[in-house]
This record gives sequence, structure tokens and C-alpha cells, in this order.
Amino acid sequence: MLTPAIWFPTVKTNSGTDSFTEQLVEGLNNHNIRAEIAWLPHHTEYLPWLVEKPKQPKWANIIHTNTWLHSKFQPKSTPIVTTLHHCVQDQAFSSYKSLFQKIYHHLWITQLEKQSIKNASYITTVSQYTSNCAREIFGVTDIKVIYNGINQEIFRANNQKIWELKNPKFKLLFVGNSSIRKGFDLLPMIMNELGEQYELYYTATPPKSLTIPQNMKQLPYQKTAFDLVETYNSVDALIFPSRLEGFGLVVAEAMACGLPVIATNSSALPELIEHKRNGLLCDQDNILSFVNAVKFMKDHPHQAKIYSEQSILKVKELFTVEKMIQSYITLYEEVLVKHHTVSKN
Repeated sequence: MLTPAIWFPTVKTNSGTDSFTEQLVEGLNNHNIRAEIAWLPHHTEYLPWLVEKPKQPKWANIIHTNTWLHSKFQPKSTPIVTTLHHCVQDQAFSSYKSLFQKIYHHLWITQLEKQSIKNASYITTVSQYTSNCAREIFGVTDIKVIYNGINQEIFRANNQKIWELKNPKFKLLFVGNSSIRKGFDLLPMIMNELGEQYELYYTATPPKSLTIPQNMKQLPYQKTAFDLVETYNSVDALIFPSRLEGFGLVVAEAMACGLPVIATNSSALPELIEHKRNGLLCDQDNILSFVNAVKFMKDHPHQAKIYSEQSILKVKELFTVEKMIQSYITLYEEVLVKHHTVSKN
């Protein structure tokens, strides 16, 4: 059997998709599977004709892309695996998009994705929810769900201690940007309702149009994963009112650190958080629902400790980086067998 050798022509977006690719490539190399990234500048996404096409290395027998990559950068003679990270066409999110976003996604991104899916030998998604969206939007049925993986050697509770209240004021954390999709606009209203006995620390840069209450505090830039782990371990709960997640990497990282999570009951997040088992789920856009969930977490530390323990167990069961790497190696081997069989015939 041929050994997979994977080349990743990838647009640099400074987002979670970059982390996904870097983590996958590192894991494959650690398993003696040759893998390399060819980084493309961010404007490749919308001005591909201005970017020179990188030369495919001779050693590569599989190309792995994401669905937003223009077909110009997808070799025609090598089997392609393409990953769909989230569906921007999701109708549940449509009302939150600007007119420009709607036009851009409809006229450009959707066309890129249709072509990527057509060119692909195999399609993967990072959650069942995203797989369901892809089936509905693009009409594809042969999809492999491979959850994103968390490195539990890095993302872990301090000294593996069981969760306990750490702060005089109940300290919440939000990790992510300040976009409408992430639900950052809901946080000031939630914190105004909670009052001075609660504090929220956040990594985003808030828009100037948003009035930030005194119990919300911006964190310094988290330079490394280790900085982020230290932050996860310094707070009492993660709050994540996102309106659309293809997976929910931040939630999975927090879970691995044993941090109780309060999240939106929408998109892929219920695949990570089971309500009242390993965290709390709230109605989308419902300020009171989030406020009550935070208060419950503060007033019931024993229950929060159970959520913490169950979250760590769920990550070990479903969301480890080793499980993700092994799933992709198996898929790549299937790709080569299928390609070799078709070539012989």
C-alpha cells in the first residue's frame, strides 16, 4: 500500500482554520506521514488571479484543501480531500449578515465551494451539524465527519485539579473576535444584568459602537496556547453566546481544561455541550437565559464541578488530537486505494 504524503495549499487567514491545518500537519509528521503547508496570502480568497500558483511537490500524492480555496490552486491529476469548516450559507444565520456579506457569500464563496466539492475525492466536515448543512445546501451525501482535535498535553486543568470556585467575584471568560456571528454584541447586555458580583474577561477588540460596562475587561493578547491555557485555568466559567459554529474549538479547549461552559443551543455547539450534563445551553439571543445560567453556575458549585469532570471525559472520548489524526490517516489511505483502483481501470 502506498504511504500517504499530503500537501496543503492553504490561505493564511489568522483564524481557527490556520490552527486546524498546522495541528494536522504536525500530527501527521509525528506519525511519519509527510505533510507540508504552502501558505497563500489572505487576499488569495478574493483576488486569486493576482496570486502565483505554487508548484505541487513531486512527493505529494494527496492534496488537502478547505472549500474556500479557488480551483486555480487545486491540481487536477492528484486526489483532493477538502474540508468544510462551517456553512456561511446557513439560513439560521442569514438575518445577522450585512448586505455585503450576503452578496459576497452568495456570488463568490458559494461558487468557490461548489467547485471545490466537485473537484474533491472526499469531503470532510468538522461536525455533524456542518455535514447536515452541506447536504442541504450543496446536495452532497458522501461526507466524512471528523471532529477537530484538542491537544490534552497542552489544554488541561492546572495539576489536573478538580474544578473549584477561584475568585471572590464570579469570573467569566469569552474567547473569540467581536463579530456578530460570535455573539459578542450580547455580552454587555448580559453583564449589565449580572452586575458587580460578576466579571467578564474577553480577548476581542470591541467595536467602537458598543458601550462596554465596567464589569467587562479586555485581556492582553494571548500570544501562545500556553497563555490561553493559563487564562482558562484562572476563571470560573466560559460564556460563549455564538450564533453559528462549525465546530466550536474554543468550547472544546475550555472543556479540556475542565472549565464549565455556558453556550448557545444552536449550530454545532450541542455536539460538545450536553445541557445539564457537562455544561449549560441557552436559547439563542436570549439575554435572560444566559444571565440565569451564569447565576446557576455560581450558586451551584457542586454542579459546576460535575460539568467540569464530564467535560474532560467527553474531550478524551471524542475530541482528542490523536483521534483526529488517526481518522485522517485512515481517510488518506482510503483515498489512495480508491485512486489507484480507478487508475487501473
